[in-house]
Amino acid sequence: MERFLHEIAKEKIVRFTAQELYSFTNNYSTRLGSGGFGVVYEGQFPNGIRIAVKVLNRNSNNKKVEEQFMAEVGSIGKTHHINLVRLYGFCFDNLMSALVYEYMENNSLDKFLFSTKTPQIEVEQLQEIALGTAKGLAYLHEECQHRIIHYDIKPGNVLLDSNFSPKVADFGLAKLCDRDITHVSCSGYRGTPGYSAPEFLMPGYPVTHKCDVYSFGMLLFEIATRRRNTNTNMDTDDTLDWFPKKAWEEFEKDGLKNLITMEITGIEEKDKEKVHRMFMVALWCVQDSPGSRPSMSTVVKMLEGGVEILPPPNPFRYLYGLGNENVAGDTTVLGSYSTSAGTNSSWYEKTTPVMRKYEIQIASS
Repeated sequence: MERFLHEIAKEKIVRFTAQELYSFTNNYSTRLGSGGFGVVYEGQFPNGIRIAVKVLNRNSNNKKVEEQFMAEVGSIGKTHHINLVRLYGFCFDNLMSALVYEYMENNSLDKFLFSTKTPQIEVEQLQEIALGTAKGLAYLHEECQHRIIHYDIKPGNVLLDSNFSPKVADFGLAKLCDRDITHVSCSGYRGTPGYSAPEFLMPGYPVTHKCDVYSFGMLLFEIATRRRNTNTNMDTDDTLDWFPKKAWEEFEKDGLKNLITMEITGIEEKDKEKVHRMFMVALWCVQDSPGSRPSMSTVVKMLEGGVEILPPPNPFRYLYGLGNENVAGDTTVLGSYSTSAGTNSSWYEKTTPVMRKYEIQIASS
């Protein structure tokens, strides 16, 4: 940790003291949110700039806290992009681990997609949010000195400033790797059920930056529809209400025309092409084979309309009784991965977000 802090000292972020954070947050009087990582508080620098202070929870596993701390500081501390949340500094001592970020006035995207208490965002602005998020990920994957894999792209980790410009946040699972390394090792499950790429649930299967592309595709479906992909009611069969599968079936029928009319209420004629484009990009991003997913820079061009979007192949063939012997022989379906669990697709159906039996613990470290 001391070597890590010495390297970070060479960057432009600031190491604050616990007393300074106490002062900036007025004794942590305004709580913005919380999670498994800890609690986020609102604060303000002496010059009036508003900040968000994430105080990491040290009560359970100090090693995990250190790992998350180094993941966030080590990745976002080295990046500067308009679509990435800015890290001003950190605090690390025997009693406290904290991260100091820029304050985002409109909080996270999920509140505007799923809450009935917030104003609805127009389609054109939703497209700009999707595009900005894609640009932030493209920067992480392709423009940084070291490629950064985020691992947890979802609406809750896309923050919105006062102008609703998006910034990717929460790099607690992020990993840095050399860009010429095609695969990275990954122990245990990463990400959030419903957004994580299927390769995370297959022991020994190589993980690449394309896992972020898959997660972005799932996010894009939700941006386009302003609804969650899966019914969170555990008493229902998720296979009947998983929107990405429905989108593919509608694409096969009539190229999504009927879907856009049914799913997007109040959409104006001028916005239908934008929604159609987002659906098409999403279908490419969630391909089951990582190699079939586009790069994030290509995703940016697709969303901007700079390239033609060809008809995608079926990303959900595993849901139609595909056997492992076919998986092993078809490199477009999760590469050449095969299992010894039998010759049917139950090994995958039980661990995909389309199934209500999605169990994160089966792949936990």
